[in-house]
Amino acid sequence: MQGYRVAVVGVTGEVGKTFLKVLQERNFPVKELIPIASSRSRGKKVTFRGQEYTVKALEDFDNFKGIDIALFSAGGSTSKEWAPKFAQDGAVVVDNSSAWRMEKDVPLVVPEVNPEDVKWHKGIIANPNCSTIQMVVALKPIYDRAGIKNVVVSTYQAVSGAGAKAIADLLRQTLAFAKLIEGKEDISPEELKEIFEKLPPAQKFPHQIAFNALPHIDRFFEDGYTREENKMLYETRKIMHDESINVSATCVRVPVFYGHSESISIQTEKEITPQEAREVLRNAKGVVVVDNPSDNEYPLPVDVAGRDEVFVGRIREDRVFKPGLNMWVVADNIRKGAATNAVQIAELLIEYKLI
Repeated sequence: MQGYRVAVVGVTGEVGKTFLKVLQERNFPVKELIPIASSRSRGKKVTFRGQEYTVKALEDFDNFKGIDIALFSAGGSTSKEWAPKFAQDGAVVVDNSSAWRMEKDVPLVVPEVNPEDVKWHKGIIANPNCSTIQMVVALKPIYDRAGIKNVVVSTYQAVSGAGAKAIADLLRQTLAFAKLIEGKEDISPEELKEIFEKLPPAQKFPHQIAFNALPHIDRFFEDGYTREENKMLYETRKIMHDESINVSATCVRVPVFYGHSESISIQTEKEITPQEAREVLRNAKGVVVVDNPSDNEYPLPVDVAGRDEVFVGRIREDRVFKPGLNMWVVADNIRKGAATNAVQIAELLIEYKLI
């Protein structure tokens, strides 16, 4: 099997470390790994397939010739500056930031939905937003069977989607809370308020995240929607190649470490029963149906952490949209929502003989 020189940019971050795991688990044909991060991480060590590597900084390179694939998860500004340099030197960049997603000449790809789009890349391919990825994987089989007019989605997003500081916020606040209530078997709302005021202040979020829900992900616009919510609209249209689909999203950060959950109401073009929907979803690539509520079986974030599939349950007729469906969709936001999707894109490049 032919091997490839693969650069991982942002290798010391949460997604970067998961890139290494996924590359190894999926037996991706890496001939040589080039681990890259910011100058702050220069000299750190990472391990891949039992071998230790020393991390280099982007500034350490005169050029990037000879690199076949560059997996980026280093933030939008870094990607805007450095991804074109990799592409100019012959690498194909798969970028996990929002920097390139809505550029007309950059494919935005979810392999289960629009794999053919990788064929028209010009050196850079964008990885969609984590919440968009899991939603469109679940929507595509329904779209192909019955068409889709409108989607109303509420997301319940894990703190890991906001990075290491966000994980630390939840962990520190939860541990502090446990210590403050030690020995108590009952607690009043008044006591809770006093305890919450003693928790460590959030470093990442504008409010306490432990035991809370924040309807605020990314910045707000004048119409009241956030940037995250707009991503779910415009990215869905681009991935599905359908500008007529409307998506109204409310994105909420919840005190979960890994795994985004979504409640999705869908107005379809044609009638489709819940049973038909279960059947098309069971036959869809990358989807696992867990839908037996009478036995308390439905997708849960604690069950999907570490998995690459998109899990769908609570499939039922929508009471507002006619015809329509309602379903519950859960996936690991760091894997399928980021690292795994990017590696799958790299696999498509090999499959289609584009590298």
